[in-house]
Amino acid sequence: MSPAGAGPALLGAAAVAAELARTPGWRRAGPTIERTYRFADFRAAMVFVNGVAALAEREGHHPDITIRYAEVTLVLSTHSAGGLTARDFDLARKLEALSP
Repeated sequence: MSPAGAGPALLGAAAVAAELARTPGWRRAGPTIERTYRFADFRAAMVFVNGVAALAEREGHHPDITIRYAEVTLVLSTHSAGGLTARDFDLARKLEALSP
């Protein structure tokens, strides 16, 4: 647990592995987790990205987003904590609800 006011606590390797097991499709990439989604076309990809943006704003936690025509890659980490926290996995699972 992090001290009061210090922000979310970084997860250790075992906790990250356990969270990844509960978050299918996502993989660890150094101090981040990421997932690539593929869509039928650019329009479908952009509908998804707009949903991601709306959810991220509500949650106050924003992924890095890379768009390549009909492919969208999301990358999550808690920058203020310097790595992965429970917030990243919570958001990743909520983002899954947006994917077709």
